[in-house]
Amino acid sequence: MIIKPLRNTLFACLILVPVTAVAKAAECDGAITADEALKAEDARYAAQTKSDFDALERLYGDDLVYVHSSAVVDSKASYIDRQRSGLHYHVIRPSDVKVRVFGCLAIITGRGDYEVTQNGQDSSPHLLFTAIWAKRGPNVQFVSWESTPIPKP
Repeated sequence: MIIKPLRNTLFACLILVPVTAVAKAAECDGAITADEALKAEDARYAAQTKSDFDALERLYGDDLVYVHSSAVVDSKASYIDRQRSGLHYHVIRPSDVKVRVFGCLAIITGRGDYEVTQNGQDSSPHLLFTAIWAKRGPNVQFVSWESTPIPKP
């Protein structure tokens, strides 16, 4: 009677997966405001252009997932290491920015024009982006980024 063990396993998965997802979502607390998220995003841009690694350590969540427009994926540690070893943001110009707030999370979307040097190569990407900020106690932390290049006309 294989049906009963399979049914029990399926039941356990249906119960445990949502509980695990709820536990992960509970890592943020309190309500974030659009203003808090925008101020934090501006602080991140300033820290990146100034290579202020102490500020980046505070602003980036330990669980940061940063998906570059090249599809390279970084964690907090690897992204800060990448910036220490040759990725430098000279200019970050966001536009068409919109913020949506969902309890303790804020999702910022928009366009951005960047002037970047990486491994000695200058580039000026024009991107669509999504940034996610989480309220954690009195602070907000940058927890996710994904960007897509906008083709030149």
